[in-house]
Amino acid sequence: MAVDSVQLAALGDQTRRTIFELIAEHPRSVAEITRHVSVSQSAVSQHLKVLRESRLVRSEPKGASNVYHIDPHGLGQMRAWLDRFWSDTLAAYKIAAEQPAEEQ
Repeated sequence: MAVDSVQLAALGDQTRRTIFELIAEHPRSVAEITRHVSVSQSAVSQHLKVLRESRLVRSEPKGASNVYHIDPHGLGQMRAWLDRFWSDTLAAYKIAAEQPAEEQ
């Protein structure tokens, strides 16, 4: 799966970003996440569904609930996509920096 507008849109929502950051700190259940955000447990579940479908988080059954973890594969794809822009920018900077001053 390539990084696309689904992953970017998933993190475009402030509540989803907060949820994602909470999970990045350490795996959490829906109940744990709900204690840290100002939306209902049902809303947290809906946000998690979006994050799961965009492959930014994954769930793992634990007893009667699910524990959410960062999905390293999906996050890795997003990072590679973002790193491409950084690499292109650094390459352009290197070319510009190596030009003699009179050519700039």
